[in-house]
Amino acid sequence: MLRTLFRTDDDRTLTLVRVVLGTVMFAHGAQKLLGWFGGFGAEATVGYFQQALGVPAGLAVLVIVAEFFGGLGLITGFLSRIGAAGVAAVMLGAVAMVHARIGFFMNWTGQQPGEGFEFHLLAVALALVILAKGAGAFSIDRWLASRMERAPVARAMNVRDARIAA
Repeated sequence: MLRTLFRTDDDRTLTLVRVVLGTVMFAHGAQKLLGWFGGFGAEATVGYFQQALGVPAGLAVLVIVAEFFGGLGLITGFLSRIGAAGVAAVMLGAVAMVHARIGFFMNWTGQQPGEGFEFHLLAVALALVILAKGAGAFSIDRWLASRMERAPVARAMNVRDARIAA
């Protein structure tokens, strides 16, 4: 099971997808958790989710964790499939709870009461690519997968070499 979680090709395109999605989600998570980039921080974000959206505090915390730590995981390529699943879940939840009623398009002209869901759709699509294909090149997941693949072979060779030496 762990091999499936970490398995990925040495694909640089996947790396680009992973790092871009991770950077965007990390920035949004940092707004919510730390108040960076014009955000309000964890307490205010959880309060907003509770009061304005009717989201329980525990679920609001999961959203923050998925965006911040999922974004970090995607940037580094560590537990990328889990990070991508979290991002996809958050984006689908945001569409269902807030953005679907506004429409497809972002609020480019300032005429809508909020933002549409086109951004969320792109994030979900990128997350699905990572879920299906893995983290790609230059990822901790790929390094771990290669270690797991070599480990049984190395153990088998050591056992055989020990028998030959005896």
